[in-house]
Amino acid sequence: MHLGLAAWGFRETQLEKQLEITGKLGLDLLELSIAGHHNDVLQSGASSGEIAVVRDLFKRYEVKLSCASAGNDFTLPDKADNLKQLASVKRVIDIASEAGADRLRIFAGFSPVADVTGGRWKVMIDCLRQVAEHAAAKGIVPSIETHGGVTATADGVKHFYSTSSQPAALLKMLAELPETMKVNFDPANLYAIGMKHPEEVYAKIKDRVNYVHLKDFVPVAGTDSLKPAACGESAMDWGALLKAMADYDGPALIEYENVEDVEDGCRRSLQFLRKFGI
Repeated sequence: MHLGLAAWGFRETQLEKQLEITGKLGLDLLELSIAGHHNDVLQSGASSGEIAVVRDLFKRYEVKLSCASAGNDFTLPDKADNLKQLASVKRVIDIASEAGADRLRIFAGFSPVADVTGGRWKVMIDCLRQVAEHAAAKGIVPSIETHGGVTATADGVKHFYSTSSQPAALLKMLAELPETMKVNFDPANLYAIGMKHPEEVYAKIKDRVNYVHLKDFVPVAGTDSLKPAACGESAMDWGALLKAMADYDGPALIEYENVEDVEDGCRRSLQFLRKFGI
């Protein structure tokens, strides 16, 4: 595994500070979020000059700009809304390619898996196929994150099955998509839904995994909600997980999601993962 840092926990942190933290932790890989949050330095209208500034910033800090991420949902009820999402992702692919990235984390969508059938399933697949085609032409490999739907609560979050986190739906999706569409395996997202052994999902899809997010979720006392945590802070069997993933040699990005102490959370996660010889 090539350890680095993921973008989501840094959504309130300026990019140069993100790069500084990456270097302080002794890492050389940082995921760049593009038009996925209103604070992202590169939005869909980014100019070549703005992209060059970001590319040069990564070079100055000696951090690889290999992994980028987009925000999208191809499981919306209205086909027109999904096509707008597709146009946005294609633009992100263009920006990521110009910036020098070669992998892009995307989503299938966040609707309950039971709702995405018939025409909605077909639209989702068609959008993902077009993403794969456009990405291939730009030298980008897209990766669908194993991400469930999320409901915010007063205490934290609750995850539910989406098309990319329900194993049967995920396998069906991958069978219908070209091999150029890969997977961003996030075991904590599966654990948050209730899967005690997310490594069992990894075993079924490992030939398509080229991107990994590593994080944790812990229960909120007295509720049925969860809150984000550093790697190793839940009861998930990290030993079994990392043993099952011993053959994986791609980017594995620490995704500590709490913005208020993101640097410390990334550090704690890294210290935990280093215990396994990563």
